[in-house]
Amino acid sequence: MAVIRKIKPPVRGTFHHGDLRRALINSGIELARAGGPQAVVLREVTRRAGVAPNAAYRHFSSQGDLLQAVRAAALSSLAIAIELEIAAVPRRKAPAEKARATLRAVGTGYLRFATTETGLFRTAFSAANPVEGDVDPAKGGRSGLNPFQLLASALDMMVEAGVLPEDRRPGAEYLAWSAVHGLAFLIIEGPLNSAPEQFLHQTSKRLLEMVEQGLGTS
Repeated sequence: MAVIRKIKPPVRGTFHHGDLRRALINSGIELARAGGPQAVVLREVTRRAGVAPNAAYRHFSSQGDLLQAVRAAALSSLAIAIELEIAAVPRRKAPAEKARATLRAVGTGYLRFATTETGLFRTAFSAANPVEGDVDPAKGGRSGLNPFQLLASALDMMVEAGVLPEDRRPGAEYLAWSAVHGLAFLIIEGPLNSAPEQFLHQTSKRLLEMVEQGLGTS
């Protein structure tokens, strides 16, 4: 699969000017990027930020609290990756084709982030907290929408363009999400982990086409 530009939040090695919370989160992001959610350890985060371990408790009540902040940043990075794919959809397309292309862009951005930012992807989904109704701006992209909301917006666009029947719209997010999320994990830690890049590209393309057709589009 083609590699997209990685979305890296700004990182500072040490704490300056009272912004310790941001320094700790940035250190946690880099740990998550390299090793997933299990790598986000308070002692290592504070070491990288250049402060004593107890200093973290002024901003986070526990390691789990810090992980939730890092998870929010990972979801935000995923949302931005999806938005970049959506932004590449030609504006001059007819409404129906633009809606279809936008839905494919959501899936493409999701899969590419999973394979290029695997540690952050795992971290984004490391807790059972729902994201579908979550309006926390920390989990959103530049539009303010989180990954689930970007998918919902693409599906709404398809209804408005007349390519997705309105009676097929309820719950469509979960059908599309489960298919693409499942493929993502087959690639990053399942039997497709060592598959050739061209095979993964074709498989991803076919899956997104199947999702679109399976939703009952016209």
